[in-house]
Amino acid sequence: MTPRRDRRSARGARTRRRGLVIAGALSCLVLGSSGVTWALTNYATTKIEAVDAGVPGSRSSTGAMNILVVGVDKRDNLTRKQQNQLKLGRETGERTDTMMVIHVSEDHRKVTVVSLPRDTWTTVPGKGLHKINAAYQLGGPKLATRTVQTATGLTLHHYVEVNVLGFIEVVDALGGISVCTPVPIRDPKTALDLEPGTYSFDGVKALAYARTRATARSDLDRIDRQQQVISSLLNQALSGETLTNPVRLASFVDTTLDTIRVDDALRGDLLGLADQLKDVSTDDVAFATVPLADVDYKTPTGESAVLWDKEAAKELFRRIAADETLVKPAKSAKPGASTPTPAASPSAPALTVAPSRIALTVLNGTTITGLGAQTRADLQRVGFQVPEVPGNTPQKDFEKTVIRYGPDREDSARTVAAALPGAELRPLESLGDKIEVVVGRKHAPAKKVTVKEAPASPTPVATPTATPTARTATDNICKK
Repeated sequence: MTPRRDRRSARGARTRRRGLVIAGALSCLVLGSSGVTWALTNYATTKIEAVDAGVPGSRSSTGAMNILVVGVDKRDNLTRKQQNQLKLGRETGERTDTMMVIHVSEDHRKVTVVSLPRDTWTTVPGKGLHKINAAYQLGGPKLATRTVQTATGLTLHHYVEVNVLGFIEVVDALGGISVCTPVPIRDPKTALDLEPGTYSFDGVKALAYARTRATARSDLDRIDRQQQVISSLLNQALSGETLTNPVRLASFVDTTLDTIRVDDALRGDLLGLADQLKDVSTDDVAFATVPLADVDYKTPTGESAVLWDKEAAKELFRRIAADETLVKPAKSAKPGASTPTPAASPSAPALTVAPSRIALTVLNGTTITGLGAQTRADLQRVGFQVPEVPGNTPQKDFEKTVIRYGPDREDSARTVAAALPGAELRPLESLGDKIEVVVGRKHAPAKKVTVKEAPASPTPVATPTATPTARTATDNICKK
């Protein structure tokens, strides 16, 4: 072979290795997967278990595709020592811990990942209304697939099932990952005691971080942390420390393949998918969460669940089905962090949203008992909707009052800020379409505000559906 052919062959091998890493990491997503050379494809095919999930499948890796990823919590094979180490309790059997839909664009250059809150209250075909994570327990992979297709309106082409407890060994095979939390986490159930900051975690700590619900927004914060962990995994898997280290890469491959099951068609064409995804980077992977209308819905059975915002969710999945790229927000320094902006200034735009049209949540960010309830009553007095009883933030040292708002609520948030002198505005992508008032120690009473709304229309006017937003994997990676 000539030197030129040798160079071309070497470049091709590197490209294929990178493509296989990306294909595995995206198709398995919760844990990641990989390959070292073309020869490992046959090894992977024989090592990965196939599962019948009722998806149409396709032996062709071309074209747009939707993949359902289900994280299964299976504890049957754990020893008592492992159960104690992982703080998992004694339950046996399988339950779904995570559900995501991965959309691969038609040109295979973009990937969108949509997290489905596991407490979503929805119709499980043939079983009635349940939380979406019950579908797997009630009917296995086939019913989980049918339930997600019914809820989203999407056609699911492939299915990936991941044992989330295998996540520990996968993280360790990569040499650990970095994560960062913008808020303190105190969770005795998972033995986490963290101050805001950046941390390097091994598999056990990374699993605890991805699973904890011990922050103000519980499962919704948990989704944010899982997306951050996945982004860090993808970044680490694509780093030179992994791709150029044959021992680490081989360990990553072997460990990950033991943790997954996929539909038969996907198992037979991992190599084709890898070749199609060879140019994807962390800039090309976007994460989104289904927009919610009610984060504390009480079900007829007395459970606490979440309800989707039907119109916003419909628009999200329409755009995915149409292969449209979701709008990305501006990058921030850290996942979940935000840049404070002045609450009001002489040059600020006129207020356009009346308090009577604004629903918000109040959280007490201090140790002063009753301050949240007092602020709620104060805001209701000047016309705001505050339907929920105030909660408390894990962090108790807020000096100023902070108004946190989702990307589509800036106009409403400015009205809230005008009513709360001295408050600080903070955009926060993870809030979606919500507004939160975190009351600080130096809190001023609410005042009435003047709003110049557009004249009322003689006929009802439909409210435009908010444009779905997403964060890239690069946005989610901790900045050093």
